[in-house]
Amino acid sequence: MKKILIVGSGGQIGTELVKKLRGIYGNENVVASDLRQLTGEIVENGPFERIDSTNMMQIIEVVKKYNIDTIYNLAAILSATAELNPMLGWNVGIGSLVNCLEIARVFGCAVFTPSSIGAFGPNTPKDMTPQDTIQRPNTIYGVTKVTGELLSDYYFTRFGVDTRSVRFPGLISNLTLPGGGTTDYAVEIYYAAVKGEKFICPLEKGTFMDMMYMPDALDAMVNIMEADPSKLIHRNSFNVTAMSFDPEILYNTIKKYIPTFEMEYKPEPIKQAIANSWPNSLDDSCARNEWGWNPKYDLDKMSVDMIETLRAKLGK
Repeated sequence: MKKILIVGSGGQIGTELVKKLRGIYGNENVVASDLRQLTGEIVENGPFERIDSTNMMQIIEVVKKYNIDTIYNLAAILSATAELNPMLGWNVGIGSLVNCLEIARVFGCAVFTPSSIGAFGPNTPKDMTPQDTIQRPNTIYGVTKVTGELLSDYYFTRFGVDTRSVRFPGLISNLTLPGGGTTDYAVEIYYAAVKGEKFICPLEKGTFMDMMYMPDALDAMVNIMEADPSKLIHRNSFNVTAMSFDPEILYNTIKKYIPTFEMEYKPEPIKQAIANSWPNSLDDSCARNEWGWNPKYDLDKMSVDMIETLRAKLGK
């Protein structure tokens, strides 16, 4: 049975990944960790340790204590927030990764670190962006993701560390609010709609980006780590996607289920500039061919589930 450590369990992905992995491998075999002292289900249902991901010794202590063999490194500062404090974005994104890779080299662990569509830039082909293409991002978040892909590949080829990764598009969750990403609007819009509020969209009409519902993202993280390594031509990092839309398409989809919903455009310059540098859509054929990637949710199916879940959650 795997012994898993999740670094950065308190974020949008980590909160749900802890529950997913504990359901598969057992509560006692999945150690959650975060810089903050978390509360609730994460702490109550299984082991939890406070870890500063930039402090290697803290991670080592937990790896040794629980005999960890797999690390999910989720520590990062998201795109828009990182632009406000680039050095923090670099120090957290790369500091935590280097620590996890070095520990994995010494202790024989496998490592998953998510990359992002932010690893691409304005010179990348915009439509059906290939798996292997130019990556020249113009954000510190993107720079950390490209660096992370290269470092992870280096540790695999140089030291044999089992590193694996996917490039996530925008992730949409009905459980945890996002924390400073350019694609956050695609979560916030559902909350506004269910609450009966007008949504102020921070991106322009026609700004297409790839997106994915969180249940599919969780499956991707589990499935890539369970994949037969002999089938993996790529490792760090696979394009994965489920849908591509702009704010107007998303708005009109939600209106099918909440006809009174209203939206107004007020683009935010930083978020718009970041979004403009990212692809409109990704080619994820390598992930489909090499480890069977196959998302379950399209825009309509996701919207129905988001609205139903948020109505129950918010009492609307």
